[in-house]
Amino acid sequence: MISEKSLLSSDEIKVQEKLAIFLAFIAGYIDATGLIKWKTYVSFMSGNTTQLGAAFFSGKYGVIIISVTVIGSFLIGIFAGTCLSLWKKCSIKTIAFYIVSGILIFYTFINYRFQMGNIPSVAILGFAMGMMNTIVTTVGHQKVNTDFVTGTLNSLARNTAIFMMSNDRDEKNQSKANAVHLLLLWMGFLSGAVVSPFLQNILGNWILLLPAVLLLTCSKLISVP
Repeated sequence: MISEKSLLSSDEIKVQEKLAIFLAFIAGYIDATGLIKWKTYVSFMSGNTTQLGAAFFSGKYGVIIISVTVIGSFLIGIFAGTCLSLWKKCSIKTIAFYIVSGILIFYTFINYRFQMGNIPSVAILGFAMGMMNTIVTTVGHQKVNTDFVTGTLNSLARNTAIFMMSNDRDEKNQSKANAVHLLLLWMGFLSGAVVSPFLQNILGNWILLLPAVLLLTCSKLISVP
């Protein structure tokens, strides 16, 4: 977990920002892929919760099963990722990158060979997205969530309002920096969601290899002691 520290250098903040944008792009990309292929989100749990509630009323049991599966898998992924980040015996900072990338690569080859069904597919990807969600939790002093767009936009609007209304110079500078980070984060997610449909026809069953490679690229941004 790349989280906040009491004192952050400008270089550390830049690394956090780059990682957050990369991860937001990956989250948007995979979420759009899930929506196109399985008609469900693999990182947008607000949407899945809404679909779950509506499905209970309309008796769409297939949607209920899919929604419960992906929400449960996402929660387990966050739990596993958080435990991994708190595991003192693990000295490899980039291990979560490798695990999530490995899951995407493993799923791609297994699915190419056996054509996995919707439920195991969303379960695997939901878990991977949940774990990825724990990698970057702050940029500078601003808490972020790389796949929670509603929260990102909420914080963006709040920081913009503080920047415009505050008379304190330090507070204005901090809120401006936060707003820029959040805007870039949102643009990263949006870019991923735009790119995914375009690449569906080109990459086909190999669509998830791109985010797997990007995760390995992200891991290089973190120096391992």
